[in-house]
Amino acid sequence: MGLRIFNTMGRELQDFEPLQGKKVGMYGCGPTVYTYAHIGNLRAYVFQDTLVRTLRWLGYDVTHVMNITDVGHLSGDDDTGEDKMVKSAQERGKSVLEIAEFYTKAFFTDTERLNINRPTVICKATEHIADMIQLIERIEKNGYTYFAGGNLYFDVTKFPAYGKLARIKLEDLQAGARVDIDENKRNPHDFVLWFTKSKFENQALVWDSPWGTGYPGWHIECSAMSMKYLGEQFEIHTGGIDHIPIHHTNEIAQSESATGKQWVKYWMHNEFLILDKEKMSKSSGKFLTLQTLIDAGYDPLDYRYFLLSGHYRSQLQFNYDALNTSKASRKSLMEKIWNLREKAEPKALAVSSPGVAGHLNAFRSAMEDDLNTPRALAEVYMVLKDTSLSPEEMLSLIAEFDTVLGLRLLEEQKKADVLPADIVAKVEKLIQERTDAKKNKDWARADAIRAELLAMNIILEDTKDGTKWKLQ
Repeated sequence: MGLRIFNTMGRELQDFEPLQGKKVGMYGCGPTVYTYAHIGNLRAYVFQDTLVRTLRWLGYDVTHVMNITDVGHLSGDDDTGEDKMVKSAQERGKSVLEIAEFYTKAFFTDTERLNINRPTVICKATEHIADMIQLIERIEKNGYTYFAGGNLYFDVTKFPAYGKLARIKLEDLQAGARVDIDENKRNPHDFVLWFTKSKFENQALVWDSPWGTGYPGWHIECSAMSMKYLGEQFEIHTGGIDHIPIHHTNEIAQSESATGKQWVKYWMHNEFLILDKEKMSKSSGKFLTLQTLIDAGYDPLDYRYFLLSGHYRSQLQFNYDALNTSKASRKSLMEKIWNLREKAEPKALAVSSPGVAGHLNAFRSAMEDDLNTPRALAEVYMVLKDTSLSPEEMLSLIAEFDTVLGLRLLEEQKKADVLPADIVAKVEKLIQERTDAKKNKDWARADAIRAELLAMNIILEDTKDGTKWKLQ
């Protein structure tokens, strides 16, 4: 069939055809590092990771670029509200750069826990100001800007295709729109490319520019950095659906006004994670972090499994009952795989085998169908139920599928994948105490520890290489 993906530009499934051979440039909107990512944010990055894994599994050479926003993002995407970075720094008594460094590390700690592969390029906004200035100069030279009240604005009326991604017409936007938000704007939907008259006194980070000392608007960073690393045209841009009406719409306008060419071929957006029937958001204060789930006894991969059980373009309702179901399903799956590992090890796939080929084709068909991860997960269980397959074939197929799913299904440290780290540590401490007791011929203590572990559903096996354990 070949890969088909849903292109937000056009609102339809389309055959995926790179601009050049098998090379794919992909830009994924990254975090604004002013606080911890919540689990709704992390859905976007699991989606990006699944997309990149799928493309590479299908033989594409992917360059994945992700930005880190550490300047210029106001709480309102339309140039309204407070500076997120400055507000966080003031609340915590830190500098903006200290806040950015702390939460950038926290973000990548979360992505590592979720087994999200690092992008090819990670680019910080503060390290690419010169690139933004150069791009703004091109936009200005082409006649799309005006200077007012100390700020440089993009004039959306000069770009006839404005709103094409969101399927909104400029005249519809103008009807009844407020004009008192920023009296310097000719049109309420014009947006700032470069601020020199900050809304906040003593703005923390400023740079010299042709328009005066100031800082860039949020939208320009994505255009400048994507072009720096991927060129003026590339294949895929991803993000959450909330980016469609303003952020991505403005990115398209400024990018294509600078180059005169189509900027991105395919736009892919993930849906919201819903908590208690409303979108999870930091501004509302109703959000959960990955650490919240870990502290409640869940493994991060329980959450990854939960996300993969829904399609990225469908809203996903989060509650602990649903997460418990995912945790139990993943545990059951891992136990089946452990039982197979007692009998065999994965080996090179013999794709000539009709059974193996059939499962491979079914999994490929699911992922080529706009990343249908629920169907792909179901295929893992179909493999385990197929009595015509040998244990080696089953494990080899699952290992192959897991290069896309990223659930660490065959990792050597398998016990830690279904038990919280503190429980694993306790088990291993008790096993060491039992080993010491046996050395001291304290058989009563050794037997008591075995019984204690059995009560925790831990089975011990004494081998010449030491004591092994597994879940009952």
